[in-house]
Amino acid sequence: MTSAATTTATSTPSGLDDDRRASLDAAIDDLDAGARTWSALSVGQRATLLRAVRTAVAATAEEWAHTAAASKGLNGSHPLRGEEWLAGPYSVLGALDAYVETLSRLADGRNPLEGIRIDRAPGGRARVHAFPLTGLDKALLSGFTGEVWLEPGTTPRIARATAGLGQRTPAESGGIGLVLGAGNVTSIPVLDVLYELLAHNRTVLLKVNPTQDALVAVYEHAFAALIEPGFLRIVRGGGDVGAYLTGHQRLVHVHITGSAATFDAITWGAPGSATTRRRRENRPQLLKPITAELGGVSPIIVVPGEWTQADLTFQAEHIATMRLQNCGHNCIAGQVVIISSDWAQADEFRAALRRAYAKAPERPIWYPHSDDRMQQANDDYPDALVLGDRLLVEIGEEEDPTALQNTEYFAPVLGVIAIPGTGQQFLDAAVAHANDKLQGTLGANLLIDPATQRSLGTGFERAVAELRYGSIAINAWTAFGFITPTLTWGAFPGNTLQDVGSGIGVVHNALLLDRVERSVLHGPFRPFPRSLPVVSGGGRFTILPKPPWFVSARTGAVVSEGLTRFRANGGVVGLAKTLLQALRA
Repeated sequence: MTSAATTTATSTPSGLDDDRRASLDAAIDDLDAGARTWSALSVGQRATLLRAVRTAVAATAEEWAHTAAASKGLNGSHPLRGEEWLAGPYSVLGALDAYVETLSRLADGRNPLEGIRIDRAPGGRARVHAFPLTGLDKALLSGFTGEVWLEPGTTPRIARATAGLGQRTPAESGGIGLVLGAGNVTSIPVLDVLYELLAHNRTVLLKVNPTQDALVAVYEHAFAALIEPGFLRIVRGGGDVGAYLTGHQRLVHVHITGSAATFDAITWGAPGSATTRRRRENRPQLLKPITAELGGVSPIIVVPGEWTQADLTFQAEHIATMRLQNCGHNCIAGQVVIISSDWAQADEFRAALRRAYAKAPERPIWYPHSDDRMQQANDDYPDALVLGDRLLVEIGEEEDPTALQNTEYFAPVLGVIAIPGTGQQFLDAAVAHANDKLQGTLGANLLIDPATQRSLGTGFERAVAELRYGSIAINAWTAFGFITPTLTWGAFPGNTLQDVGSGIGVVHNALLLDRVERSVLHGPFRPFPRSLPVVSGGGRFTILPKPPWFVSARTGAVVSEGLTRFRANGGVVGLAKTLLQALRA
């Protein structure tokens, strides 16, 4: 035996030394054995296992949220620290609850869609009314509803017959998959792991992004019930580790949440003449399937109507939230606001947006290379308004919006463009603009007052159907869809390895639906108490005042924490206190 003191590690072609490579190979050996164990478990046993995971996630929720906030430079008194409760443990607890329900139904011989309404959306699509499904969600999140639209040609009968995906054939192993974890939101890596395990029967090697290294100990505690039997392994590392693993013959599938540039490097190789030739000849260097969620430039379409001053203020703060949550380091961050140049209230709206965007709490720009993207935006638009730590780009008649529409800045940069028209004419033009001019197809947001929506009738639904985005939020933000586990998350179908856009495939999808096209979320245009029928103008009723995820919510941090603790442990007294705090938002 050679002593450790005299051992000299040798480097492999991947850039890893022998010891590091051996450690990764050992993790894959464990997952190989784990795959056989996983295939031997019944669906009911898997549901029981997920309940154990849920207990551990609930126990780690506080440490999870505090560690995540600290890693992003948010101290214990920062007003936006609540983001890390909702985007971390709250999201994962909701997903586990939804998966347990689906698996429990299958274990009892029932269909995952039993009792869930399925009807027709425009274009003959089957539409699954996937949210809310519990009494608690119907009460606390009143006014919000969500649908999953399936691909044209998928009938309700087919939807029910195929729901369950890998859990319909639990004994058929999907092998070992690799998840290259996102670096910006702490729930993403583990939600991707759960989907690989449950939708595809794959045990999972999760490589965390280096920005998430501080969370690894939390993940290991929270998911110990999956780690111990070999269903999950978590490793750290940079690009060298990623390169070794994506090329590993024993890993049968890759899923990445990240950038298109990283996807292309994995699929085709580093930029250069050889890569250019491979792409031209359609010979990818990656010889295994890959799915991905890669972000994009998300539109916020503001349909002109007759808005009150309170409406202008609320929706301006809504838009500021879409951009500034997590400092803009979100693939779902709204980036381009599309308004009507013929709207009588356009100037009032612009003024309200400037105020809301400027007044939001400042926070560190923490994601790697985001300073460079901010500088790029400054260079692209030197006349942009500099409002503290953020930029507001209001495109004038003579300015070129191309950079704004084609560059996902992934930083606190918000743009406003104007196109002519009102009513249906504007809406159709704005949808066409979003589809044809903006990069990506991940998420689109649309704001419209109830009276205007009623006046458009079926033309409104037709316009929504024309939006080629994987997640569409109407009077809501697509982030709500992201944390709703029975909705789906991913790009609009049709992207390819050659032109990946916002990605390939979906995740989350706790109903385990097949042939998904998009998810559509509806929310209330006015908050409580203006959502009351006597003052709402026929809009949706909600008990929520200013939602806790708004960057302008005064009590957002304590309400987000309270809602997560209630999701984790229950407790009517704690919930009542949280709701009282919400009324002070």
